[in-house]
Amino acid sequence: MSTESVKALVRQVVDDWNKADLDALDEHLDPATYVNRDPNNPEVTDFASYKRWAAAARAAFPDLHVTIDDLIAEGDKVAKLWSFEATHEGEFLGMAPTGKRITWSGITIYRVSGDRVVECIWRPDALGLLQQLGAIPAAQ
Repeated sequence: MSTESVKALVRQVVDDWNKADLDALDEHLDPATYVNRDPNNPEVTDFASYKRWAAAARAAFPDLHVTIDDLIAEGDKVAKLWSFEATHEGEFLGMAPTGKRITWSGITIYRVSGDRVVECIWRPDALGLLQQLGAIPAAQ
């Protein structure tokens, strides 16, 4: 795939999230070979566990919107700098809904094979998210 094609695929995955069309992920991620690497979610390792996590995240933040802040591609990899805005309306990580509006950010590196994403490496600002949700005190 060309650089523009791999970037377009990542944009489509973001669009799937923003439209709450998690079934479309079946077309854009490779269910047979997908690998998820996220130190904050070590139990989310493959396509099935990623889809379960995605559904739980959408339930916790039903109005979530992902913005691509930057997108850089080289070869079969795409680095996405992202931000995410949402309202905490459902249980998340064992936390009851707070009704708080949050902004979350991070970097995800996608690896593409053929016309599908086969790997994601996540580096989100988990500390910032937990502070916004009131799970841990904000830095003074």
